[in-house]
Amino acid sequence: MPADLVRLNVDVIVVISAPGAKAAKEASATIPIVMAGTSDPVGAGLEASLARPGGTITGISDYQLDLIPKRIELLRAAAPKVVRVANLFGNFGGFGAEKLAALASERDAAAKAMGMSLLQIQMNTPQDFDSATAAVVRERPDALLLSPNPTNFVLRWELAEFAARQRLPTMAARREEAFAGMLMSYGPSNLDIWRASAVYVDKIFKGAKPGDLPIEQPTKFELVINLKTAKTLGLTIPQSLLLRADEVIQ
Repeated sequence: MPADLVRLNVDVIVVISAPGAKAAKEASATIPIVMAGTSDPVGAGLEASLARPGGTITGISDYQLDLIPKRIELLRAAAPKVVRVANLFGNFGGFGAEKLAALASERDAAAKAMGMSLLQIQMNTPQDFDSATAAVVRERPDALLLSPNPTNFVLRWELAEFAARQRLPTMAARREEAFAGMLMSYGPSNLDIWRASAVYVDKIFKGAKPGDLPIEQPTKFELVINLKTAKTLGLTIPQSLLLRADEVIQ
């Protein structure tokens, strides 16, 4: 917990989510906080701007929810017959209400443009797994789209097993989810984000003030395709898509 870190008198706190950043900011008004992939820090009220944070928080933001239209496009490229898609989402905590509304509009427009419909199914905590997957079974979608919320990541192995049983091509947000057995993933490189975060910590150790360090955005994005899963589902991934992939799991 952030309060425990404050009592330990640490020099820097590194966080990986907007709720974590908020908790750290509430726990201390002086300890520098470095974000490692927190979404929309301005919309979430963490800092005034990306270019001039001005406070105790800096680091790397990410485009996780902004990438959903791209994920829909890639899912269609891998599975052209997909029409009805279940979007499994949960509490994300990193966006302001206005930003979330705009992203939802972009997501729905992207699906509609490709003749697809999105079914929204909420799973906020691991305890919701049974009810959420039961809802997916009732809706009988052609595929799954996993939003980049923490619960989907924590349950990646269980969700991969569920998707395999239901024979559902699944697009996820992080490479670890493709390695767990999802058909595909597309999102910022976590390794790249952590390396960049380490640079921020180093600068702060050398005397830089977090408020003077602009908040950066990710520059490296990874498409991972699990061919083992594709074969299990009876899908033939187009060669053009395989050539775009950063990693192919054989």
